[in-house]
Formats: sequence, C-alpha cells, structure tokens
Amino acid sequence: MTASMESHCIPFREIPHTTKLFASFLEDFARVSSYYAHPPTAAGIDAAAREVRLDSATRRSGVEILREQNQRFSPDGKLDSPTARNLDRLAAGAVAIVTGQQVGLFSGPAYTFYKAVSIVRCAEETTRRGADAVPIFWLATEDHDLAEINHSLWNTRSGLARYELPAKDADAGRHVGEVVLGGEIEPLVATAAQTLEGAHSEDVARALRESYTPGESYGSAFGKLMARLFAGRGIIFIDPLDVRFHRLAAPVYLRALEETDSLREALLARSKELAGAGFHDQVKVTHESTLLFYKVGGRREPLRSRNGKFFAGDAEFTRDQLAAAVKSSPESFTPSALLRPVVQDTLLPTAAYFGGPAEVAYMAQTQVIYRKILGRMSAILPRASVTIVEPPIARFLAQYGLEIRDLFAGPQHLRAKMEQKSLPAALSSRFDDSEAAIRALLKDYEEPLARLDSTLLEALHASERKMLHQIEQLKGKVARAENFRSGILDRHERILLDSLYPGGGLQERTLCALPLLASIGPSLLDDLTALASPTESAGSHSCVNQHHVLVVGA
Repeated sequence: MTASMESHCIPFREIPHTTKLFASFLEDFARVSSYYAHPPTAAGIDAAAREVRLDSATRRSGVEILREQNQRFSPDGKLDSPTARNLDRLAAGAVAIVTGQQVGLFSGPAYTFYKAVSIVRCAEETTRRGADAVPIFWLATEDHDLAEINHSLWNTRSGLARYELPAKDADAGRHVGEVVLGGEIEPLVATAAQTLEGAHSEDVARALRESYTPGESYGSAFGKLMARLFAGRGIIFIDPLDVRFHRLAAPVYLRALEETDSLREALLARSKELAGAGFHDQVKVTHESTLLFYKVGGRREPLRSRNGKFFAGDAEFTRDQLAAAVKSSPESFTPSALLRPVVQDTLLPTAAYFGGPAEVAYMAQTQVIYRKILGRMSAILPRASVTIVEPPIARFLAQYGLEIRDLFAGPQHLRAKMEQKSLPAALSSRFDDSEAAIRALLKDYEEPLARLDSTLLEALHASERKMLHQIEQLKGKVARAENFRSGILDRHERILLDSLYPGGGLQERTLCALPLLASIGPSLLDDLTALASPTESAGSHSCVNQHHVLVVGA
C-alpha cells in the first residue's frame, strides 16, 4: 500500500443487512461447510484446482473464442502482453480464478473493480503455491433485466449524479449483451466525463469515450472499458453470449431439461434444509421452477414446468420439443442464476469463484446442482469489500469525531454525534466546563452520603445522570439552532452519506468507481489488489474476509 493510504477493517457482522448465511460462511465455516465443496482457504483453492477436469477439445475451443473476444475488447484490437500470456497459459493447462458481474453502464457499482482485483490477486497467489492459475472475468451479458444495468450513480462535487440511458420497448426482455447503444450515448458520456476531477480524469474520460460509442452493446462497451482500465493486469474477459459457447454448454442444458424434476426436488430439499438451520434461500425455488431460460419472440423467458409440460411466456412445449431445440439452436437457452456457475465450470477450468454476499449465499443451493451434473464444485470465496474515504471526507469524519460505524447506526445517531461536535468553540468549552463542575460537585457528596446511608449513593448518581442528560439535551438544541441558521450540519451530513453510505447501503454497492479512479489514479488499483488477498496464513491477523475502510491521504 502506498504511503499516502491507510486501512482498517470492520467485521461483516457489524454491517447492516449481512445475512446469517454469509456471516457464518466468513466466521464459522464449519456451520455451513456441508453446503460447499471446499473451505474458503488456500488449501481449499488448491484442492479444487486438483479436481479440475476440462475436456481438451473444450479447452482448445474456449481459448480460441476467448482470444478473439479479448482482441475485440483491447484498444486497436491488440492484446496486451499479460493477457496474451495468460491465454497461452490457459491453453497449456492453467486453472481459472473466476468472477462475474452484470455489464452495468460505465462499469456499474464500485464492487465490479473489487471483484476484478480479487481474482488477479488470487491467481497470483495460487500460481506461487504451485498451481498455474489465470484470472477470468465473466460478463453477465445473458441477463435480461435492463433496468438493473442501464444507469450509473456517481459522486460528484455537486452531489450524487445519476446517468441513465432510457430503456426502449423493443429491448424489453432481450439479453442485455444484445442491446445496442444508440446516438444518445455520446452526450451522456460527455456529461459524465465533465464531472470527473483529478490528475487522471482525462485518462478515465478517454477510456469512456473509446468504449461507449454508438453501435456497441452494453456488453461490448463494458468489456472494452474494463480492458482499458485493467490493462497490464492479465485479466481475460469472457462474453458467454457467443453461440460457440452455447454449443459447448448444450450438454448441460440437456441434463437440466431431462432431470428437471429431480434437480428441482433437490433444490427444494436444500431450501428446507437451509431454513431448518436458521438460514434462508437466496434464490426462491417453486414447484414449477426449472434451471433454464428460453428465448421466445426475442424475449428471454423463464422456462416453467407443470404436469409434464413446459411453458415460456405464453408458449407451451413438450420435453422432446425443447430437447430438439437445444440440439439445433442452443443459443436460445440460457442458464438461471443457480445453473450459471455449473455452465461456467463446464466451459472453464475453474478452481475458485469470487462472489459478493448474495452469490456466496446462493452457492449453498447451487452445490446440489454441481453434485448432480458436474460431479465437482469450485472453491467459493468472498470478493474484496471496500469503502474508500477521500481526503475531504476524512476531514469531515475527524471534525465530527465520526467513524464509518456511526453511519451504519442510522441518521438519528449520526446527527446526534455531529451536533455534539458542531457548537462554537467558546460555547462548547463552557458546556464542557459545566459538565466537569457538576461531576466534581456531586463527587464531593459521595463520602458524607455513604457514611450517612450508602443507599443514597444510587440516588446521587441518578441525579448526576439526569443533570448531565439535561445539559446534553441543551447542547443538541443549541446545535440545531446553529444549523437552522447556517445549514452547515445538513450539508455536511448529506456529503458524508452520499460519499460513504448512499441510500443506506455500502458505498461499493451503489457508487461507480470511475470518479475515484480519476482522482487517485492507477495506484488505487494497486492498493486494492494489495488488500484483496483472499486467504491468510496461520497466526495472521489481517483483514481477510472483513470489510476494508481505505483512507486516502491528502
């Protein structure tokens, strides 16, 4: 880590909305180990790497497709040396350290970057331990929920800015990787680029302009941007929409179709098992659920099963009709969230997958599918989790005596702490003197009251608490009066929340990382990679599997 940065950690159990399953996965893995194939440790990754079995023809075909795709993502169609070397290593037998993410506008939320650095760091460490490994980033281009990815939220000097491309009726239900950007992308890029500040703002703006252009899709623009921002780090990007990948995955689609009933029963049993253990299933499974989506009329529709028949949208199919369709046009089928990891590990020699809290949780369900279809399961690990505090925000925190946990505690708690520190210096000093005087005055009563009747001490202490409480109440009223006059507290509170806890959630889940990269530069990626080690050695007291708070120096 650079000298201008420092970090500390917060256990996930202290972060609001952390699920019981994810908390147990991080801190009490033995409690959930039956839902996963390997522990989230170096030994677990190495064990999974030894189990990797990928058909040589699949590996050869996959590398050929990946080479073509990554050339298209790269500037001028030329692979950088680290990516080219990693493709060669993959062809020669390297295992894959994989993550994936929706192809959100302008790279989506900041945790997209944290996933990327997690696989880079893990691939390096795994290779050092003796199993050759390369990082691969799965672009979730097959998703169809455009409303989840057609916008990007930036923290700017003027506050939060939302950049959004309007959804067109014709794109409803389509794979987002097929949705082509029109001319409206150019003014949106220009508007967003104008808000970037810092020594590296032009570099980030150039990457945006070169990536998000009319004629690109959400998937290709995302891939081009990430390839530019992570150039030199050896990440291989994969777009699963390629029809050749669907042909390679067709046997998995057929198994999911032929074994619909048994797979569904296994998933329902796992949901019941999770509930009995005090957890909940991340992905809801019903008695009509299947593991496939089917394209009908250009729309990606969930395939449902009822009384031996299958339904997608308003259309009805027999099992034989669908099986024939898988063989003739496998690109019409895409996996559900629960089947997608199995398809991924059919196409790639995956040793480890890095996911966010929800992904780690639903892998507890996917394990039963891995077991039935693939016969093995990769190691599952949590991605790096980070809140970045820039210098002006760090100064606000110091000014009000705050830490990140105060934002987690809710707006009333945050405002109360800010009010305590917002009084004019002279008046604040007088309040402090008065509190000290009250404590000293009542302290003098302790000895004589104890001699007279020791039970009076509790009454004395209760009186002290009431008097000090009244002073605190008065201080709050004075602070609110000062804020009413100046509005400073309102502005500072909004700045803190927008920067660190927007919308009542972690910064990484909402804010785009591009403004941070423009301000801090590529060294930010180096520091994030240094933080992202997924495992720790015996006796280590690192922040592995905790939430990092990275404070950037002035």
